[in-house]
Amino acid sequence: MSHVKGSIEVNVPIRMAYDQWTQFETFPEFMDGVERIEQRTNTLTHWVTKIDGVEREFDAEITEQIPDIKVAWVSVGGETEQSGLVTFQPIDPSRTQVTLMMDFDPEAMAENIGDKFGFVDRQVKGDLQRFKHLIEERGSATGGRRGQV
Repeated sequence: MSHVKGSIEVNVPIRMAYDQWTQFETFPEFMDGVERIEQRTNTLTHWVTKIDGVEREFDAEITEQIPDIKVAWVSVGGETEQSGLVTFQPIDPSRTQVTLMMDFDPEAMAENIGDKFGFVDRQVKGDLQRFKHLIEERGSATGGRRGQV
């Protein structure tokens, strides 16, 4: 199992950052390699990814969700094994620290090599940078899931 962690400061209030992050179907706008996400229930999403020509489909279940604090998930079924947590910390009323932590099991040889050379680390940092750009440029969240799990 491999572990990756990334963090970024976004120049928006915590509620806006959290609300945008919970719009899972918008992840392809800032997550490289994510083709599509479907919100199937309040706690279940279906993912289609394509990274380095390898397409995967899997479901992820939200295991914990506390508005403006964190969202945790674990993959279920499918061929991808991963879990993660994203947390939100207020820096001040107009800035938020977003931290993403993921554990995953690289399956194919290319995934193992990419992991050893830091590809996943760079991927997470790039995704967080694109999230920052998206939410700051947009100036508001496209919605928000305020439910607690």
